[in-house]
Amino acid sequence: MIGGHTAGDVVFPADAVWIGSEHPFDLQEVYLRFRSPADWQLAQAPKAAELLITADSRYKLWINGRFVSRGPARCWPHAQAVDRIDVTPYLAAGRNTLAVQVYQPGYSHFAYVHRGAAGLLAALTVDGEVVLTSGPAWSTRRDPSFSPFVPRVSIYQAGVEERDLRLVEAWTDPDFDAAAWFPARVVTYAGGHPWLRTRVRAVPLLVERELLVQALGSRQGVYPLHLQADPHLALRESWRGAGRAALAPDEDGWYAPRLAAGETALWAFDLGRGYTCQGWFDVRGAGGEEQAAVSYTEKVKGDEPYLSDPATYCRVRMTDRFRLRAGDQMGEPFAMRGGRLLLFQVVGPAGPHFRIRLHATVSEYPLAITHRLEEVDPLMAQIVKLCETTLIACLSDGFVDNPWREHAQWVGDPLIDSLVLAAMSDDLRPMRRVIELAAEGAFADGTLPSVLPSEALAYVVVDFNYQWVELLYHYTQLSADRAFLAEMWPALTAMIARFRQDGGEDGLLITPAGRRLFVDWSTMSKAEPNAIYNLHFVLALQLAASLAAQSGHAAEAAEWTAVAAALRQAAREAFWRDGCWYDDREGATYSQLAAALAVLTGAAEPAEAPALLDAVVARSLDLDDGHMAGKMVIASPYMHHRVLEALRQHRRYDEAIAIIRARWGRWVEGGHPTAWENWNVDFPDGSECHGFSSHPRYHLAEIAKALDVQRARTGS
Repeated sequence: MIGGHTAGDVVFPADAVWIGSEHPFDLQEVYLRFRSPADWQLAQAPKAAELLITADSRYKLWINGRFVSRGPARCWPHAQAVDRIDVTPYLAAGRNTLAVQVYQPGYSHFAYVHRGAAGLLAALTVDGEVVLTSGPAWSTRRDPSFSPFVPRVSIYQAGVEERDLRLVEAWTDPDFDAAAWFPARVVTYAGGHPWLRTRVRAVPLLVERELLVQALGSRQGVYPLHLQADPHLALRESWRGAGRAALAPDEDGWYAPRLAAGETALWAFDLGRGYTCQGWFDVRGAGGEEQAAVSYTEKVKGDEPYLSDPATYCRVRMTDRFRLRAGDQMGEPFAMRGGRLLLFQVVGPAGPHFRIRLHATVSEYPLAITHRLEEVDPLMAQIVKLCETTLIACLSDGFVDNPWREHAQWVGDPLIDSLVLAAMSDDLRPMRRVIELAAEGAFADGTLPSVLPSEALAYVVVDFNYQWVELLYHYTQLSADRAFLAEMWPALTAMIARFRQDGGEDGLLITPAGRRLFVDWSTMSKAEPNAIYNLHFVLALQLAASLAAQSGHAAEAAEWTAVAAALRQAAREAFWRDGCWYDDREGATYSQLAAALAVLTGAAEPAEAPALLDAVVARSLDLDDGHMAGKMVIASPYMHHRVLEALRQHRRYDEAIAIIRARWGRWVEGGHPTAWENWNVDFPDGSECHGFSSHPRYHLAEIAKALDVQRARTGS
């Protein structure tokens, strides 16, 4: 990306170094424990204390036995995010102990990029003086209670947690004796490879709180010993095979199941909507032979929680397991997972003294909604609430696709998420961050990555590059941040130059081999050359030209305007005939999305737009979501953003509202708290909580503004 240091760069003290375990190859599903030097003290209680801390890849922090925070925010290793935490309330005069747990999966996934190193970097400033830095005086040891031999949670995430609580030590307590631990190994200096830059966290620290849960039901039955090796499959089979049982808690929330060896009890709880969350438990009187598991899911099929099948597309196995020790204890996973429904399982024998209390903690972005949208109509008010709830559920340390199945930050989805967020709040930080992350991860040829951060080359969705231009355009208009536009300019020009190379003799673009045009659940043709892919590049060029004109790049503005005009004409010649915008040359399908993009880019002549929009509206108001040959292909909820954009562009506000009422109203009337990823999510691992489906909240706000202006002009 752009070289040099910016105002966001963090400069660590010279003696602060990255530290790791005693063994450099402690990388595979490893949980490292670090403690500050045993003789470190403060002469007096601090008036102000600030900790800079980061880790590769994730950390949890305790000070003097009290949990403080977890992090860092998702980032590329070469631009490592650093948390700046006010730790004044946690420190006291005398001896103080910082305890940090660091997790390293040893492989890249859809929220993290692995570079063959694990480490912790920290510096504590008290009353203006640096008093503690990470270094070889710290102690470290691998946490033996976590098994390294675990499968992935899903294709998108890191490992399942398999934990033996018999091996747990009270190592976060201030009085714990770490004399048998090893001196921390110096991995590299601050600024050393692969962590070349350290940058202050661009989004706020998340807030964790315990959430009261509503019981859906409980069951008791036989545990499938033949599936013992796989916690998720065992829990899935247990729930299916167990009978309903009245396993109620006492007045203090303690459950007392009586289980023989090979028997199991299970409880399901509804959090009310999708959350980034974590299930955990307290236990009293364990005999030491029990097992417990915590599992996460998102939807109910019939009256049953849908438990994912790892053999399906997304490979989801969202279950962590604990082997209990004798006596009292707490079982808490390291990771925050996600979902709407929590399932807890206990496997016997569980004797007469056994008690378990079940908890849920949720993690939330501290969002202040400052732009309210008041709707008098009850259905519309509920639709607004559904959209806001969906957006909030999909906002973590950046936008996430879905808090349950993926927890990944795609480049395309945050375009819509950002517009919704800007319609609700003045907080543009997540929007700016996704633009910056994409530029930081640009490929050598200028192509931007599809998932941030990740090395998911199987998911290079080139259309997302064009949506990045839209993100940059909207952010610039909302923020008037010309300095940021200048910082992103090299990435913008390199990306446009890259994709202009893909034009053929007919002037149309073809995607590079092995890469995907765009992601959408609808049945429109993706044969090439493709109308949607080409029209979206036209839109990106038009917006890029506008940015160039605004920032004084007259040559680029003229060049990109000319290229957009030529491509628009080539698309018109290839895909427009018989009153339809076809998705491919052969006319296999014609879709709402192609028609909407033709209107938005001006590829459709002004006289043609009304009929095109009539057809688009009629298809959206036809609530048969299936496809028949010869029928306009309906856009997914995701791409209905384009439909509503096109209608707003032509001031067809009543029809836009009618579509929102009909389609998003179905979810409200069905009692769903969040918007789905598709009109039908019965397919395996289909999700009922996707931020990109919350865009009506943005469009309704824009319609309200337009109508206010209209009323002001007419005096009505």
